[in-house]
Parts: sequence; C-alpha cells; structure tokens
Amino acid sequence: MLYPLSYGGSGRNQASSGPPRPPVHLRPAARCVDTLGPVTPEQLSAAVRDALASLVDEGAVSAPDGLPEVRVERPKSRDHGDYATNVALQLAKRAGVAPRQLAGLLAERLVSTPGVTAAEVAGPGFLNLRVDAGAQAEVARQILAAGTRYGCGDRLRGQLINVEFISANPTGPILLSHTRWAAVGDALARLLECQGAEVTREYYFNDSGAQIDRFTNSILARAKGEDVPEGGYVGAYIDEIAGQVLDRRPDLLDLPEPEAREVCRVEGVALMFAAIKSSLHDFGVDFDVYFYEQSLHDTGAVERAVDRLRTSGLTYESDGALWLRSTRYGDDKDRVLVRSDGRPTYVCADAAYYLDKRERGFDRCLIMLGADHHGYVGRMKAMVACFGDDPERTLEILIGQLVSLVRDGEPVRMSKRAGTVVTLEDFLDALGVDAARYALARYSSDSPIDIDVELWTRSTRDNPVYYVQYVAARTANVARNAADVRLTRGEPGEFHPGLLSHEKENDLLK
Repeated sequence: MLYPLSYGGSGRNQASSGPPRPPVHLRPAARCVDTLGPVTPEQLSAAVRDALASLVDEGAVSAPDGLPEVRVERPKSRDHGDYATNVALQLAKRAGVAPRQLAGLLAERLVSTPGVTAAEVAGPGFLNLRVDAGAQAEVARQILAAGTRYGCGDRLRGQLINVEFISANPTGPILLSHTRWAAVGDALARLLECQGAEVTREYYFNDSGAQIDRFTNSILARAKGEDVPEGGYVGAYIDEIAGQVLDRRPDLLDLPEPEAREVCRVEGVALMFAAIKSSLHDFGVDFDVYFYEQSLHDTGAVERAVDRLRTSGLTYESDGALWLRSTRYGDDKDRVLVRSDGRPTYVCADAAYYLDKRERGFDRCLIMLGADHHGYVGRMKAMVACFGDDPERTLEILIGQLVSLVRDGEPVRMSKRAGTVVTLEDFLDALGVDAARYALARYSSDSPIDIDVELWTRSTRDNPVYYVQYVAARTANVARNAADVRLTRGEPGEFHPGLLSHEKENDLLK
C-alpha cells in the first residue's frame, strides 16, 4: 500500500439533480512515460492550488477570502478518473464565475502538469483528473532507491527539539491515559528525527510536592500495617513498595517518624520510578533525559527564574505575594509566583524548567499534556513571552484526550487512589506491544477513544492492526512467489515505471 488513501467523497457526487451535462475532456500531447516525475494526491492538490493562484493573479477569477483548501480524492467509480476535486463548486460563487466555467479554466492549466494525461469537467463542476501510469509508478522507483529512508528528509536539519511526554507523577504505575502519550510521543519524536531534527525525549519527574507527601505517607502506613491515611494512595502496588522498602531498610520502623518518612520518600519514589522506566522500556519507549523537578529547587534554578522575571519589570507585589503580569501576553489572569509565606508556586518551577531547556540549546520545546491541562497552555505561552521568547516559535503544547479500555461493552474505571487501575502492563497483556502502540497512535490525540479488546485481538479485517499485518504477510508472499519463478528485483536504474500500466498495477500504485 503506497498511499493509505481512504477517500471516496467525490464519487457519489458526480451526478447532479439537473439535466446531464456532457463532460469536457482536455488531454496533453504524448510524453515519454519514463521521464515523468512522480504524481501523488498531495502533488495534485498543490498543482490545483497553483492553478487557482495563477487565475487569481491574472484577474480571471477573484478570491476575496483567500484560496480554499484543495482536496483531491479518489473517486469510487473508475469512470470519474483517477482523482477528482470539487474545488470549483466550493469557490465558484465567491470567484464570480459558474462552477463549470471555473473547472474548465483549471482544466486548461492542469492538462499541462507533468504526469496528468487528462483533465475532465463533469456534472455541475467537478474536475476529474487522469494520471499517467508511469508517473504514478515513479513513486515506486523512489521507494526502491530510498529503501528504509523513503519519506525522510532534511526540513528540520540543524534544529534541536525537546519532546517532553508522559511526565506522570511517580505515585503509581503508568496508566492507560499515560500510555497514549507514550505511543504518540515516541512516534512524533521518530517523525521529527526522520526530517533531520536532533530530538531529545524527556520525562519530567515530579518528585516533590503534596502528591509525593501523600505517596510517602501511604507507604509508611502500609509498612506499619496501618490503613492508608485519608486522601492517600491505595492498591496492591503500595503494599508491594512498602514491603520492598522494609527489605531495604529493616530498621525503618525503629526510626523516628521524620526519618522514617524520609526513607519512605526516597526509597519509595526510586522503586516506583524504576518500575515506570521498566514498563516503558517493555513498551518500546526509552527516554534520553529523566529530569527531576526537585533539582530545580536544589540548584537555585527556581530563584534565578524569579529574579529574571523581576528584572523584566513584569512582576508586582499584592497581599504579600509576588505576581507575574501574564495577562499582558494573553493569559486569562495574572499568576502568583511566590506566595505570601515565601513558598514558590508551580509557575516558578515551570518557568525554571523552560529556561533550563532553552539554556541546554533547544530551539523548540514540545510538551504533551493530559485533557485536564487546557488552562496550562495560555499560562505557559504568556510566561514564555515574559522571558522575551516568541511562544509560537519556541513552544508547542499538545493536549491529549482520555482513553478507555472497553470490556464487555463497559469502560474500566481508572483511579490510582481507588486501586482499580488499568495499567500499561494490563494493556500489553490484552493487546501486545504492536497492537497497543498502533491502537493509540492511529487516532488524533485530541479525540477521546475507546479501545475494544475484543476488536483489537480479533484475526479479521475489521481489526486495524491485523489488516496491516495481513498486508505485510501478503507482500512477503509475493516476494516468495517471485523467487519460486526465478524473478529477481533489479536495481532502481533498471526499473521502467511506464511498464506498470495494467489496471491492477494502477490500483496497487494508488
């Protein structure tokens, strides 16, 4: 499958309610098929847009609201060409010309596009395009020549990009919602590397704050054989960690309370984070940097960030607290930097962490956050602007929606505190690594998804990962059959794309 096309919107629209109109056919002069460049749907879309732009520049048509997005789709019916677009219908009224007239003007321009064999005006103003078999097959030549580097480029060469994802608190195992970011974040990092960027995968480790205190108190309580305090963390994993802490420190229960709590914090966080890293490694996700939040406080980075904001003239004091004038840069309210009791807020840690990334030389920082962090976006962009950076160039924040694991038609509830959790390990046990990663990465990350275990483990074509594996198996079988009849694959220079003119070859190339 050279192109994962699932189009079909144009085919059902080729007929109109009025009387049928004869199609208008424009065909270029014959060309040597082996000298054509490749023709893809994306390139055809660009060609149509260029043709529109030239018509606007010449004054033949007008586009007062700018040019529309051009969609080139594959019709359901072969009679309607290889590809089709309804852009003339979309733009005609604003352009001040009839749809068929606009489609005809476009056809006159497109017929001279290398690789296009015909441009046909059909129905009320559809534009059907037919492409040369050799032009389509040229992509196959490129794939053979590039090998595993096909699709890679150098658009981002020289850029240092930091991709921060997951960053779940070390107070419990990796949950299904975090697992989505593991799949998407790692895939995104690979794509950026494919385009030449130097990418650092980073996990921000929240090892301080109230949640860590509750985690620590929960471990200590279970080590003593007591119930977890109200608001603490429960579940089998807490009992396991408490047991491991006791194995490491048999003297734990003999220590004074403050010392015992510190032991549980240090040992418990270390054990939990080791389990997190192991789970992610099994999922095929490893990080270049594990950044500890506590280090920002220990090294004075938080104080330096606050001092820099003070010197910018964008802070003020009110009610004994230090505030940042973040509303000046689009935030919905000013933010407290330092509380009246002298304690820094999370805004300070975020500011120090961003500065640390920039000081490490990153040109762009990508951060992936959960669905409950929408308010974080405006705050972070305003803070970046307060430092004098352009947030549109140096920062991008992606918000992901929730994932539910469906079992018997009902989603399994997830809650670290209730103890009924769907963990990464549970997910992998149900689907396996390949299916799990594909299931999470194939959907837009800003859409909630339900993962149906029965569907994703079924050996039928309605299982998306099975279908991909089926295609891979069939392709391997073609290679075996070719070897059986002593067919060998030549060098890319020996490949003549114009010979791939059979109807089935044409379908496969599409």
